[in-house]
Amino acid sequence: MKKLYSAQDPLMIGHLKNVLENQGIDCVIKNTYLASAVGELPPIECWPELWVVDDAEYSGAEEVLEKALAPLESIKKPWKCAQCGEEVEGQFTECWNCGNSRP
Repeated sequence: MKKLYSAQDPLMIGHLKNVLENQGIDCVIKNTYLASAVGELPPIECWPELWVVDDAEYSGAEEVLEKALAPLESIKKPWKCAQCGEEVEGQFTECWNCGNSRP
């Protein structure tokens, strides 16, 4: 069994588990209830973790995970407004300066 992914949000971990299981990859979530230990343990050590049961499926699971997370990566990147040239943070879909939509 190998650890594939860890995140602060248990809903994200649950979603990714569903995505992997839909592709036939058996996985489990660990640290589901460890959030209550934050303060006694470092917070990142208490995050839920997604583990692939069969080591032979690990590389396939990485590919599925990469595809599932790819849309989120483009949201994080800042973009430049085509109308006014203002640089806008990645989570916004419209320019704060002129209201133009993200390309």
